[in-house]
Amino acid sequence: MPTTANAKRKILVTSALPYANGSIHLGHLLEYIQTDIWVRFQKSRGNECHYVCADDAHGTAIMLRAEQEGVTSEQLIERVSKEHQADFARFGVAFDNYHSTHSEENRIHSERIYTALRDAGHISTRDIEQMYDPVKGLFLADRFIKGTCPKCKTPDQYGDNCEACGATYTPAELIDPVSAISGATPEVRSSTHYFFKLPDFEEFLKRWTRAGHVQPQIANKLQEWFEAGLNEWDISRDAPYFGFEIPDAPGKYFYVWLDAPIGYLASFQNLCEREGIDFDSYWKKDSDAEVYHFIGKDIVYFHALFWPAMLEGAGMRTPTAINCHGFVTVNGAKMSKSRGTFIKAETYAEYLNPEYLRYYFAAKLTSRVDDLDLNLEDFAYRVNSDLVGKVVNIASRCAGFVKKLGAGKLSATSVEPELLARFIAAGDEIAEDFEVREFGRAMRKIMELADEANTYIADKEPWALAKQEGREQEVLDICSVGINLFRQLMVYLAPVVPAMADEARVFLNLDSLDWHTRHDVLEDHAINKFKPLMTRIERDKIDAMVEASKEDIAVEKKLKEAAKGPLVDTPLADEIAFDDFAKVDLRIVRIAKAEYVEGADKLLKLTLDLGGETRTVFSGIRSAYAPEALEGHLTVMVANLAPRKMRFGVSEGMVLAAGDGKGIYLLEPHSGAEPGQRVT
Repeated sequence: MPTTANAKRKILVTSALPYANGSIHLGHLLEYIQTDIWVRFQKSRGNECHYVCADDAHGTAIMLRAEQEGVTSEQLIERVSKEHQADFARFGVAFDNYHSTHSEENRIHSERIYTALRDAGHISTRDIEQMYDPVKGLFLADRFIKGTCPKCKTPDQYGDNCEACGATYTPAELIDPVSAISGATPEVRSSTHYFFKLPDFEEFLKRWTRAGHVQPQIANKLQEWFEAGLNEWDISRDAPYFGFEIPDAPGKYFYVWLDAPIGYLASFQNLCEREGIDFDSYWKKDSDAEVYHFIGKDIVYFHALFWPAMLEGAGMRTPTAINCHGFVTVNGAKMSKSRGTFIKAETYAEYLNPEYLRYYFAAKLTSRVDDLDLNLEDFAYRVNSDLVGKVVNIASRCAGFVKKLGAGKLSATSVEPELLARFIAAGDEIAEDFEVREFGRAMRKIMELADEANTYIADKEPWALAKQEGREQEVLDICSVGINLFRQLMVYLAPVVPAMADEARVFLNLDSLDWHTRHDVLEDHAINKFKPLMTRIERDKIDAMVEASKEDIAVEKKLKEAAKGPLVDTPLADEIAFDDFAKVDLRIVRIAKAEYVEGADKLLKLTLDLGGETRTVFSGIRSAYAPEALEGHLTVMVANLAPRKMRFGVSEGMVLAAGDGKGIYLLEPHSGAEPGQRVT
């Protein structure tokens, strides 16, 4: 990896593509925050650095979810893309381009790379047997088959492994296998599949993985796969499938993992066309540009074996490095929905400043592949101690004296040139730490400087000197040094907490906090009024966030239970008196408006017309209805149900629905009914 002392570099950076079938959570965010910090650092250093990403938008799972929601796959991925981009923006993840694998650029690059591999003899075909769903008319991936484990006899296990005993097996070995999609018994059918001949590249990959392109831990792991022997890779799926059709192979589609990494090329191509960047200068075989992929350790096989082999076979350059990170745990354990520690990005941002998380992740990140634990007690302590108690404290202690004694202008001459020079020189080592992704080490050095700055101010006691007549200039000099030290710290922290840094830049009355600006000492320089740059984390906010995450799961669990099977299979509830039932006010309503609830996987927000009065109701029917299909329809609601405060708003009643195991169905009165009529 080049050092930071090099001349201006051309760098392309990517993060793994989030799948367009779910929400962004804190586990995902580790990668995007890590990448964004590194990219911001490179840009701060003056390098030409482009950061691209995209939604991974193909596959059976997306096709089935779209069908379930009553929308097209294209409509689904467009909506999810907007949700993902909103989440990333909340956390300051600043892509230069965010695209989709379902794009013309990706289709062209996928076909070009495939054709090059085919023409060079690296593609083979053969017939394979797979489980087939005769009701849905599609071949089933292992995760879409369920049955009883053949080893421990635990029911409701997936087609490739048992969660109860850990056994692995083939779907054919399952006892009483069923399709998880339709419930039908799968049939074994034969189909022709296309394979990428990965073993053709074994010697190349052995050299490549030992040439510094991956971390040592990853290189060692890859060695295990070499020893076991590389297998040909199945790159095709049969119709129906949401993806790109393979050239000259009607009814055959590229497997999602074939075109997913090619999505890096597609997103960059889209950026190049928009901004006039030379695409080939980054991806040609002899390119002097640098290409870095940031990924999680769970997708190493695809990125460190398949991907470089595909590029090599297609005559393109391979990545400079693939930077892997570990998983996120919370309070020392796997993220848990029941404990409320499986926290979505949107939920976190409702309660806490996203820059708290950016700093905490940075403070614990190394260049290794170790898992990172988000300990919520330590999280609050570290942020409050470091960012608020140390860094912001410097500016807050000094700004008032500068305003009062210097009319908002710093001293004309620095009285501590050696101290300032030491802070400036420290930037060289800190830069090296950023470069090699040792963010935790960089944060420790920055906080050591912050401690030194606070010690300097505490020893000088400007607040005490200010009470002594004739020492005003001395106080101004001390506080001017403090402001300069604070500026150095914010230059170093800007890649980590960009929003806080920008507010600091405004306070300091500067055009930039780029890395090179640390060399400029602020003398006779006017600053603006100081405003609090960051407040302390309150424990009750963390508790509320965890509780809200539990609440989401509780709602989802009830909805899943409600939709499991026919109502006739459910035990009858205890009897109630007729007088009690008569208290329920059932009314005909017209659905005036229906819309998705951002951050909720199961809910729709309904605006109901009761005939002159409107009510807002949140209903767990998203899996069965698309919003546009509901508007104008009549249904029945419980009109005298007490309003219920939910995380998404107040629900003013309940609409009636039934479930039969295949779906959820709203009650629909006859067409002659009018909104407001009572159901008797």
